[in-house]
Amino acid sequence: MDSYIDIRVQSMTELVDTHILNTVYSKLHLQLSALNSGGVGVSFPEVDETKYTLGRSIRVHGSKHELVTLMATNWMMRLHDYAVASPILCTPSKVNYRIVHRVQVKSNPERLQRRLMKRHGVGEDEAKQRIPNSIAQRTKLPFINVKSISTGQDFKLFVSHGPLQSVASSGTFSSYGLSQTASIPWF
Repeated sequence: MDSYIDIRVQSMTELVDTHILNTVYSKLHLQLSALNSGGVGVSFPEVDETKYTLGRSIRVHGSKHELVTLMATNWMMRLHDYAVASPILCTPSKVNYRIVHRVQVKSNPERLQRRLMKRHGVGEDEAKQRIPNSIAQRTKLPFINVKSISTGQDFKLFVSHGPLQSVASSGTFSSYGLSQTASIPWF
């Protein structure tokens, strides 16, 4: 993680900024999925979890080689009117680290009940008994609306920025640029 790129949404209205951030992130997800390297992480330097917003910037972290490969695909070609990417920059030498990961919330018990009935052949009453409506979870984490490559479904991808750490932790990143174990430099 010796290099990074900042991608900044051009200022419009807050609603439009959020939509543009969703679009940029979705295109980044498509490209990270195609590259399949596991070595590119993402953070949101303007995150404000008290206001449930990720801000207007995406910071893409990785080795210089991985970022050159990512940007050579020209994945931002049609986004230049809406977002600007910095050149590949060197990560500062003295930084903290944090894990930026996805949080999956089981907010729809009815969907889980239908899934249980379909996959395990149980009846509706048994499914409701095993998965009561009271298990619905809510979160106030900021999120991005994305479309799954594998299923084509739109969903909210909730993002949590973990606590600051003085030492980096290793691991791989998903095609969303997020990881449960790998940290990114935070500056």
